[in-house]
Amino acid sequence: MSDDFPVRVDQRGTVAIWTLDRRDRMNALSRDALLALGKLAREAAVNPSIRAIVLTGAGDKAFCAGADLKERRKMTDDEVRFQIDLYRSELGAIDESPKPVVAAINGAALGGGLELALACDLRVAASHAELGLPETSLGIIPGAGATQRLPRVVGEARAKEMVLLSCRLTADEALAWGLVNRVTSPDRSVVADALEWIHPIAEGAPIAQAAALVAIDGSYGTSLRVGLELEKANYFKTLSSEDRTEGLEAFAEKRKPRFRGR
Repeated sequence: MSDDFPVRVDQRGTVAIWTLDRRDRMNALSRDALLALGKLAREAAVNPSIRAIVLTGAGDKAFCAGADLKERRKMTDDEVRFQIDLYRSELGAIDESPKPVVAAINGAALGGGLELALACDLRVAASHAELGLPETSLGIIPGAGATQRLPRVVGEARAKEMVLLSCRLTADEALAWGLVNRVTSPDRSVVADALEWIHPIAEGAPIAQAAALVAIDGSYGTSLRVGLELEKANYFKTLSSEDRTEGLEAFAEKRKPRFRGR
């Protein structure tokens, strides 16, 4: 894969697999990589053949080691500010995807790499994975969303501990903290494990899944009353779908539903 588009793309059934393919740079987030991920996320959002996305890194050493520091050293302060805006817009396209996105963390996920994983809906980690936010030890703070997304995943106290102490977690520690949903056994590929785990999503009802994501994500920063109204509005989106009718008929007929995303 050329560095002009440094993400390898595959699709298995209804699941798209995106692999950051910059192994020589520990799959670091260059500007081109950010733009590529944002482009893929926007395209997937309107692609009916895709029901879920698995995002991983090339090799077994790094999911993503964070910002491309070789590139960053050449940037002016204004260019760094623009890069921070790109983190918000391009990772935002992943965060706001109507298709569930799963990070298959195949190795180190540090700094911006962990922030990329946090923009995903679910996280599966290889047993040897290491997760951390070293930014404050370098005189900066996480700038790609971790100060906002991490507390929503692990809670305020754990987030402060991770950021202020610049600590690194093993996969098992990350599981105990709720930072990852699942740890893959050492004898398995984390991508294969993630694909098997999300099989219910791959064969699920896309309209219902997208509505559920909107309802859950929209609940942050609002009251329970407003959140319940949001839930109701998104429930109503599913009422007129063919998938809902198919689900009810399949249940009555004691068979597996065949959802079509309509």
